Order: sequence, then structure tokens, then C-alpha cells
Amino acid sequence: MEQLNRIELRGNIGNVRLPQNTENNVVNFSVATTYVYKDRNGEAVIETTWHNVTAWKLKGMPDFELLTRGTPVHVIGRLRTNRYTGSDGVERYSYDLVASNIEILEEQLTMQAGY
Repeated sequence: MEQLNRIELRGNIGNVRLPQNTENNVVNFSVATTYVYKDRNGEAVIETTWHNVTAWKLKGMPDFELLTRGTPVHVIGRLRTNRYTGSDGVERYSYDLVASNIEILEEQLTMQAGY
């Protein structure tokens, strides 16, 4: 059986964190995706989900300085689970998309949630 761990996101960038001490070889940012559906009353409901993305400077990656808040992107990568213990002693999990390809999109994607 072939195993597959692939995630694709198309959305707008939220927060961007470029560490100062790594010569911009890595970037962490969030991407907002929206899903629109109608509820029982026929009213449109917009559901926004925020995703954490980590990217390393690889061949074919865009200049990380171009990744700014509001920029529409298409990100392809794999899902990674991180386990940590919070300050309250409770074990928690977080999920990141480790990007293998980032494309800055020309068209503006609409995002209904504010920053």
C-alpha cells in the first residue's frame, strides 16, 4: 500500500515570522482558507480556518521577503505533528504544513475574516 502525506492550501497569508539569525533560510507564516456554505435557513455561512506553514529556502521557492500579510498563495507540502507540554503541564499537539512549494498568486483571493 502506498502512503501519502500531501496537503495543498490556497488562501491569504496572515502573520509572517522571519527569524533574524538564520539568514532567512526558514519562514513561518499562517494561511487563512475559507469555506462558504448555506445553513438550514439558507443564510451564507463563512468558515475561516488558519493553518501554520513552515518553509525552508529550497530551489524554486519565492523570495521570503515577498511573503507579506494579505498575499494570496498556493502552498503544497506535508502535514507534520508537533507534541509539546504546555506551561500548565498538559500535553498538547499542533499541526504544521511543511512546504515543498509556494506559489504567489496574481489574482486576489477574498478572505472574509479580518486580521
